Amino acid sequence: MPILTPTPDFAPESGAAAPSAGTPLALELPAVGTAPGGAAPGWPDAGLIQQIANALFHVAPDQAATAPHVVPLPSSPPNPGQLPGTSVLTTAAPHIPVQPPVGLPELPPVTIPSVVPTPSIPAPSAPTAVAVPGTPGLPQPGGSPGLFVPAFPAPFDFGQLPAGLGNVVAFDTRRSSTGGDVPAVPGNVAQPSANGFYFLREGESLAPADVPAPGGFPALPAEPVHPSERSLDFSTISAGLRPELVPDLGSSTRPFDPYTVKRDFPILQQNVHGKPLIWLDNAATTQKPQAVIDRLSRFYEHENSNIHRAAHTLAARATDAYEAAREKVRRFLNAGSTKDIIFVRGTTEAINFIAQTYGRRHVKEGDEIVVTHLEHHANIVPWQQLAAEKGARLRVAPVDDTGQVIVEEFEKLINPRTRLVSVTQVSNALGTVVPVKELVAIAHRHGVRAVVDGAQSVSHMAVDVQAIDADFFVFSGHKVFGPTGIGVVYGKPEVLKDLPPWQGGGNMIADVTFEKTIYHGPPERFEAGTGNIADAVGLGAAIDYVEAIGMEVISRYEHELLVYGTERLLTVPGLTLIGTAKEKASVLSFVLDGCRTQDVGVALDREGIAVRAGHHCAQPILRRFGLESTVRPSLAFYNTKDDIDALEVALKRIQSGRGRR
Repeated sequence: MPILTPTPDFAPESGAAAPSAGTPLALELPAVGTAPGGAAPGWPDAGLIQQIANALFHVAPDQAATAPHVVPLPSSPPNPGQLPGTSVLTTAAPHIPVQPPVGLPELPPVTIPSVVPTPSIPAPSAPTAVAVPGTPGLPQPGGSPGLFVPAFPAPFDFGQLPAGLGNVVAFDTRRSSTGGDVPAVPGNVAQPSANGFYFLREGESLAPADVPAPGGFPALPAEPVHPSERSLDFSTISAGLRPELVPDLGSSTRPFDPYTVKRDFPILQQNVHGKPLIWLDNAATTQKPQAVIDRLSRFYEHENSNIHRAAHTLAARATDAYEAAREKVRRFLNAGSTKDIIFVRGTTEAINFIAQTYGRRHVKEGDEIVVTHLEHHANIVPWQQLAAEKGARLRVAPVDDTGQVIVEEFEKLINPRTRLVSVTQVSNALGTVVPVKELVAIAHRHGVRAVVDGAQSVSHMAVDVQAIDADFFVFSGHKVFGPTGIGVVYGKPEVLKDLPPWQGGGNMIADVTFEKTIYHGPPERFEAGTGNIADAVGLGAAIDYVEAIGMEVISRYEHELLVYGTERLLTVPGLTLIGTAKEKASVLSFVLDGCRTQDVGVALDREGIAVRAGHHCAQPILRRFGLESTVRPSLAFYNTKDDIDALEVALKRIQSGRGRR
């Protein structure tokens, strides 16, 4: 029987005895489907409705009862003047009017200076040599560092690990087995990052075995023993948990085999319109290897939790996986510290983040921002919005007829009013490789900060942000065989330390009161709320995968494939390549005489060939060549010469059989 209990301020109709607070009001309801009085099954009749009304407006049955208190409904809405005033009985506290905020909230001076002068960057004393694929000193094919940077001072016996654990062990030196403070790491013990993580890799030991383990850290004995006897903390790794697995691609003496690699990508094993899928839309997004798919699944099966906040096991696992991914990104870009790596949703959000933090702080009325004609819309629109807000001006460096930036004209645009330059490293529409190191050096000679958009470069070439010397470098995970919805901002520490937060919330604060908030330092200051934890971990797995192949190997192979593709497409009658710069990366943008680009894209799809047909979110550069759209095949290391041959045959068939469907 349902029980209705009146509240302390229950007031029955005049003449009725008021029940005391907490007195139950009993109401017996018939079961659904057995309504009395012949009502339709499942529906209460008028008598039941009256019971409910009596229970709501009367006292309990054992007290004096009166007629129910009836509230008449007006036939028309009352005039506002007839409405009763606010009862003082319903006012819990005096109303305190809140003054609407004017402008942006003031930032706490203890953490974020209110005014930061525009930096003056001295010119470098001498140009830094840039390493290119094939030069001495770079890892050769198959010689990449592998999954993790080995950094423990003694050999580790992986043969005694529990079955199914895999070939990588990570533990956190911040956790003391005795519960006390963890001592500082001695100078003779290598440490891969400031996070306190040690990563061990099977069969490797870079430090002498006789170096004593620091006090408080688990010592690894020379004699093989079971992990449980080593005082290692394996609580964050379940017995059935497998770490990232990457294919054994062999040593540098073994030639790269794209057909073997292609089998690692499940989506490429399907047919489209009865034809094997040929994915040539890699500039839009790359496909995901099984290792990345498995890592995402494993995260949700074994590690899913919020990070940095809880003391339970899953929180430790998720935090370790997330921060390990940050370390992988740091290594991938050769950044100086994991504190320089900020996770965002992608390149678009990354550039908006820079515009809304650095840009809003430093760009004033009359200032200028310089971009190039090659830019993606994501590297144009945020700067336009900032310029419109601040009364600044966007200036555009021109390109020549091959699609390469004219460096001399770029430098002419830099003047005392210039506050920022933002340039792409590889054009998504033409494939032009821009000399960003030279452009950044020009900007720095004039005391101007530089942003480099690496969305189209990170999957095709090794990137060294310290060699480029960019103040910011950004990219998207889905362009480098990782998940969508995850991206990276690299920022120089001296730039990031004074930037205000972009968004507010949890995770980015050190202390909050109603009077002020104290923020964490980078990168936490810029990662408010619950981030895309799983996809950050997936991005780490993608980086493991490409590093196992070797970025130099990938760059070399794709260059050969691009040369081959250029030669084959130029044999197609009526085909014109758009973008013929000497330095290009994996894009073959073209138009076909007498054919709309959209029709070419649809016809190729019927052959199982996926390309992009349109303006590629880069309308200004296409209009520079008098076009509104192109067909854009774009390559990755899982593409083959057979894919190029199939594209050539299909295009010739389209030309010869135009009009036949």
